[in-house]
Amino acid sequence: MDKNDQNRLAIAVLVPCYNEETAIGQVIREFRKALPTATVYVYDNGSDDRTIEVARNAGAIVRSERLRGKGNVVRRMLADIDADVYLMVDGDATYDAASAPALVDKLVSEALDMVVGSRIESAVEAYRHGHRLGNAVLTGSVSYLFGKRFTDILSGYRAFSRRFVKSFPALSRGFEIETELTIHALELRMPVAEVPTPYGARPAGSTSKLRTYADGFKILVQILTLFKNEKPLQFFGGISAFLALASVGLALPIIVTYVETGLVPRFPTAILSSGIMILSFLSLTCGLVLDTVTRGRKEMKRLAYLLLSERKTVEHFTSVV
Repeated sequence: MDKNDQNRLAIAVLVPCYNEETAIGQVIREFRKALPTATVYVYDNGSDDRTIEVARNAGAIVRSERLRGKGNVVRRMLADIDADVYLMVDGDATYDAASAPALVDKLVSEALDMVVGSRIESAVEAYRHGHRLGNAVLTGSVSYLFGKRFTDILSGYRAFSRRFVKSFPALSRGFEIETELTIHALELRMPVAEVPTPYGARPAGSTSKLRTYADGFKILVQILTLFKNEKPLQFFGGISAFLALASVGLALPIIVTYVETGLVPRFPTAILSSGIMILSFLSLTCGLVLDTVTRGRKEMKRLAYLLLSERKTVEHFTSVV
């Protein structure tokens, strides 16, 4: 896709931020330079510094979201803004603005729904202690449970199609939002890709809002919750198998004793084993029932996704005629 094609697109650069007066001006200037025809929107999350003032002076459209948490801000941004292409980036000046045209080009030229800027650190200070390991563990967990299509699920640098944005439910409240975006795309088997992008350190005076261990734990819980919600048969089937093995392990010595002597000397253990096996069957039943419900939910999500795309095509055709 050449520059003229990009110029005909309505591109929205979405910047969620909180207390980023040191970096936000640089972010806006660099992205306006990289994508001259794009509109930059800064959504402030209740900053108590000069973030809003600096963002307006740099030429961005500034709006506010009072509910704290990155997930709440992203949900508001995706609901409010209407565009052909959406480019989301953090307001901390760690992502490479010069890579923005490449993300947009790949999204449009290959008719994708999401392109993730996978981070390649360009400075030792780019990752705080524990972030690299945490990212590897969480990305590996998503790859194991939902399929390996991404190498950096926590990147905040992403390009989206309109049909992705307007069909994405956005239920997360905090830093789990990137995980939800990723798993949503994986579960609906959307066309997606990654583009390697440089990742640098924050400017002096700027501090990260991410709490390494607390937010990392929340993201891990989010992954497990989404696994339960999106793959209930595997989730409850695993619990069922574990309970069945525990029940058999308790019952086996009793069965051997009964075969040899005709007696059941540990009657309470036999009752416990029977109860655990009943729980195993109940867990499997829950998985089967919820799997049917989940399939219906996925069908509705897919239909909403396709209907939105169809409406856009119809509107375009009508305007041409």
